[in-house]
Amino acid sequence: MKKAFAYIDGFNLYYRAVKGTSYKWLNLRQMCEMLVPEYSIEQIKYFTAPVSGKEDPDKPIRQQTYLRALRTVGVDVVMGKFLTREAPMRLVNNKNQIVMVLKTEEKGSDVNLAAQLLIDGFDKRYEAAIVLSNDSDLTMPIQYVRDNLGLEIVVINPDRNITSKSLANVSSSIRQLRKGVLEACQFPDMIRYSKGVIKKPPTW
Repeated sequence: MKKAFAYIDGFNLYYRAVKGTSYKWLNLRQMCEMLVPEYSIEQIKYFTAPVSGKEDPDKPIRQQTYLRALRTVGVDVVMGKFLTREAPMRLVNNKNQIVMVLKTEEKGSDVNLAAQLLIDGFDKRYEAAIVLSNDSDLTMPIQYVRDNLGLEIVVINPDRNITSKSLANVSSSIRQLRKGVLEACQFPDMIRYSKGVIKKPPTW
């Protein structure tokens, strides 16, 4: 069984698969092991950024609770950041009118994921890489790992839509993250571990 590292694009996973569902309490280790049972998952790296509590003050608390839950199953959390800036945007019903809006963008996760994927590949830390994302910005590092480093790379598409064509062309194989897997891979409502208990947030 080949040794594999998994790299999970947290915001791609959230917005394309679990937002608006009851599947946010997702056990990423169980999910990876279910999706790629032919590999030995040695390490899982989850790339995300601290969420804002401006509109919902409990949102950062829920996120931190989830990150603690992930660490109980050996998931490494790699944090990026959010950047809020003013940006000019055209109104839908009046294309000639431009207004300034606050635009919040998550920064760093895709770069962090790509860099870690390449660093670990150069160091021969894995025999296969599992990348959960449908972000075509990852095409070049994925292709490099497959073609230049000669390592297997499996892309897991969290999107309900078709996998990015560019990612499909450069990966060794493609898997689809389906509802049944999300449903089967939820943490229990109460997680007991060496430091105490983690409870699933009552609302999400």
